[in-house]
Amino acid sequence: MEEEEQKSSSRSTQILAIDVNNIGDFVFHQPDLTFLGDWFINLSEDSQDAINLYQAVKQLQTSGLPVAFPTETVYGLGADATRSDAVAGIYAAKQRPADNPLIVHISSLRQLHHLLDSTPGSRDDCPDADAHGRIPAIYDALISRFWPGPLTILLPLPDPSPLAPAVTGSLSTFGVRMPSSRLALALIHLAGLPIAAPSANASTKPSPTTAAHVLHDLSGRIDLIIDGGSCSVGLESTVVDGLTRPPAILRPGGVSIEMLRQCPGWEHVVIGYSSCGSAETSAPRAPGMKYKHYSPNARVVLVHGRLSLDLVSRYPSARRKVGLISTMTWRVEDLEFPQCSVTRDHDAPATPRMDGCLRKFAIKKLRPYRPHDAIKDSPPVNGESDQHAELLQVSSIDLGREIANIAQALFSALRELDLDGVDVIFVEAIDESGGDAAAAIMNRLRKAAESEIES
Repeated sequence: MEEEEQKSSSRSTQILAIDVNNIGDFVFHQPDLTFLGDWFINLSEDSQDAINLYQAVKQLQTSGLPVAFPTETVYGLGADATRSDAVAGIYAAKQRPADNPLIVHISSLRQLHHLLDSTPGSRDDCPDADAHGRIPAIYDALISRFWPGPLTILLPLPDPSPLAPAVTGSLSTFGVRMPSSRLALALIHLAGLPIAAPSANASTKPSPTTAAHVLHDLSGRIDLIIDGGSCSVGLESTVVDGLTRPPAILRPGGVSIEMLRQCPGWEHVVIGYSSCGSAETSAPRAPGMKYKHYSPNARVVLVHGRLSLDLVSRYPSARRKVGLISTMTWRVEDLEFPQCSVTRDHDAPATPRMDGCLRKFAIKKLRPYRPHDAIKDSPPVNGESDQHAELLQVSSIDLGREIANIAQALFSALRELDLDGVDVIFVEAIDESGGDAAAAIMNRLRKAAESEIES
């Protein structure tokens, strides 16, 4: 372990900024199909952005170390899905459990057809497959409507499989998606490889939505991070299994159950994941189903209802520093802190880690002076009040009331409060009847939280 840490600390992690608008021109052979059809890129020879992109491409093609890159959902940690040494680099950098499968990312349907047909075999093995390969027809409507985008589908693993065994975690299926991020698509297309990529965070930590998040978790563990700005969605892709009857949602995300039910064959799709925060005990059918995820170093408490000082006091912390993440109703000015004085410290400006504003204030709660306080504090003298003050330092982030904004900023908020050094983070729960995006947010919060309470 000591040798591994020394090796890790000696590695320098480089961040390459790339503006996808400056890399060159995307050319589509079938404009009506865009990325689902055949396409290529005319790279700009004099563009530094194109040069940076090509550097990342060469590392994917030749190195055993993964490359971090942005997608529309979160930042991914990518490697050649067909090379075992490259895939092993993902697990090593993230310190990820070996039985937690990875999602394969592609840049076109042609690339997926090639992956599925890369070895000879009878197509009778999958009678529902489309005319181009082995994609079951149940997925046709989903691919047409939601690709490229935040949707992962489960497909039968070809036999023999071109994928590295560690990609599937000993499953007979694998997850695949086509991201909508043009930078991610360009990277995958130019590499000419299917890219295995989980989120680019240390295992169990909140998913990264900026290059700074990736650097915080993986500095010294990887060589290269592509900085393409903040991710637009902020939550990982929806994962669906159309190989079962009825089809099932294995992980909620950017595509809702209502949207899926509008597609032929998916009218009766069911929820196949646990709505509570407990991890699966059996072999996971998809990434994110078995292990605790999205957890900062601070303890996370998910709260339904109002927040009060009495509730906060149930969770004593050594440094008396707590964080608040408010969504629909909590507002600092309205919190129920009777017999307290609230002193505003300051509103910290936006940082590279967080687009919102971090508000800081102190709560001073008065309570009767107790004799044992003299052990650690001076007793009241010269007629001082027999009231004794408890000081609580509070850092607060308001994510607003819009579900899309909450989804995009949630992981950043957890990370920001962690970096601020709080001991406990209280997060305001949202109503899951607000749709699948709300359900996806609560799914992530339950996996991050140590406890969930009603106030």
